[in-house]
Amino acid sequence: MSPRRATAIGFGAVLLWALLALFTVNAAGVPPFQLSAMCFAIGGTLGIAWIALSGRGFGATAGLPPMVWVVGVGGLFGYHFFYFTALGLAPPAQASLIAYLWPLLIVLFSGLLPGERLTARHVAGAVIAFDGAALVVAGPRTGISPEFLPGYAAAGACALIWSGYSVLSRRLGTASTDSVAFFCLATATLSAIAHLALETTVWPEGAGGWAAVLALGLGPVGLAFYLWDIGCKRGDIQLLGTLSYAAPLISTIVLVAAGEADASWSLLLSALLITGGALMAARAGRPGPRTRP
Repeated sequence: MSPRRATAIGFGAVLLWALLALFTVNAAGVPPFQLSAMCFAIGGTLGIAWIALSGRGFGATAGLPPMVWVVGVGGLFGYHFFYFTALGLAPPAQASLIAYLWPLLIVLFSGLLPGERLTARHVAGAVIAFDGAALVVAGPRTGISPEFLPGYAAAGACALIWSGYSVLSRRLGTASTDSVAFFCLATATLSAIAHLALETTVWPEGAGGWAAVLALGLGPVGLAFYLWDIGCKRGDIQLLGTLSYAAPLISTIVLVAAGEADASWSLLLSALLITGGALMAARAGRPGPRTRP
């Protein structure tokens, strides 16, 4: 598989994550850890079914090194655990913005990978794209309040965990993408334990609520992680990190189209910044001397 095709596949995960907010709105009322457990169970079952139907068998996932399990399960469950914690301890807009530093951290951490080169254009493109995402996620005013520092710290942990998971997935690239199915099932189990310990069970309301949970499990909390694994392991991880800032923009556009949010001029400016940042990162990724700044 060519790096360009793998990057395009990885961007498919970003497009699916852009639907996360819309489906979550329709699954409103279900506690976060319970929703996580349900969705990851669906996503993991999807992977198991795909492996079985493909006839490949489960040999590729047998005997995975402990570190692969730590990175895989730690990345999926750790991110969601700290994200839900951050939302409970800090204003959602600010917590989400801090958590969404992970694409920038992916670009920076990727410079530590063998065979990768990190340039000033990569960093500048990621920063510009982050500014565009900030307009959508938190708006033009993003004051910091000391009483919310624990929530900000949890959000920062989100960014570190997911960026670390993405970069280490490439470093541990010999593990088959099929293993993501088992990471999802393990995450579903841990999320169920957290739900039973911390939340009260609330089931989705009506057919629409159940359909939203199913859609989440099949797409943003299912197929997306398999696509992301392919993109991180075989694609241009620096460009993919920058392109990830398109998710909140596309998400907001989807909500506007669905009548769940209002359009604004900040959306246009955000689109220009994210597109410009992505183009800068793409140009930086063109073949050239393998030197580091």
